[in-house]
Amino acid sequence: MNYRERFFYAMDGKEVDRVPVGFWHHFFDENWTGINNIRAHIAYYEDLPLDFIKTMCDGFFEYPFSYKIEKASDWAKVRPLGKDSEYIRGQIERAKAVNDHFIAERACLYNVFVPFTVIRHTMGEEMVAAHLKENPEAVNEAMKVVAEDTITLIEGLMKEAGCDGLYLPLQGGEYNRFTAEQYEQIVAPFDKMIYDCANSYSQYNMSHLCAWAGDKNRLDLWKNVPVKAVNWAVFIEEMSLSEGREFFGGKTCVGGFDNRPQSILNTGTKEEIKAYTKKLIDDFGTTKGLILGADCSIPADINPDHIRWVIEATEEYSAEH
Repeated sequence: MNYRERFFYAMDGKEVDRVPVGFWHHFFDENWTGINNIRAHIAYYEDLPLDFIKTMCDGFFEYPFSYKIEKASDWAKVRPLGKDSEYIRGQIERAKAVNDHFIAERACLYNVFVPFTVIRHTMGEEMVAAHLKENPEAVNEAMKVVAEDTITLIEGLMKEAGCDGLYLPLQGGEYNRFTAEQYEQIVAPFDKMIYDCANSYSQYNMSHLCAWAGDKNRLDLWKNVPVKAVNWAVFIEEMSLSEGREFFGGKTCVGGFDNRPQSILNTGTKEEIKAYTKKLIDDFGTTKGLILGADCSIPADINPDHIRWVIEATEEYSAEH
């Protein structure tokens, strides 16, 4: 079974020759943008025999609003950047370059943030919260604009760059941010818009339920997220892979490893990492519908041998069973 077959079989919940593995990290400093970022992605995935490619949107976290936002009413003055903007073209070109290199042998996904995450990354926690309280209608108008550009981006990623699917992080579900009702009113309509667009192009999208600040989320908000595979923070949410399989209705589960620097993935010995990998599969109870990875992006300076040991352990597990 080759990489592509293994990935798609796992996404479909079918039997695989071994459990697939996927880890990724952000690229910093000189590798944050441009051709250096493309080269860094290619070097990382050429070095490690991971089962699929996940291209990061590093350098595009901040959305270049068409109007400078200083007061709450300014959000309503924002207009779409359009398909020829660097924000959209740069991401499509990055994805295409990485995909062209790998897609013959491995499935290729690209990271796309939903509108709430985009405005939070760009303007910061305090301003977004204050302006949502002062003038939610204006912020809503800006999120419509961001959603329009995000849909344009997705169209380019799928039609021009040739992505097999998208990796779609969700944020804003923390208990200390919104009530469930506020989330459903402010954030959820735009989540749905982006997911509906992604699903219109591919059935092989992944949802990432981000616990970026180390805070637990209201996972019930995302229980019925419309994708085949879900990746959540097993350690922060205190929900194991097997518990998640039941909670999310049998969707393919992605993760199992703590991504933080003190974790076994980053600090463990070869024996410890292999034993932990095999125990994850044992505890899950089946090799179907499972992709091993981390709660979120792993440290950029992790020893690549630690990733190889995980892959080797999945091969050994299959040979032993």
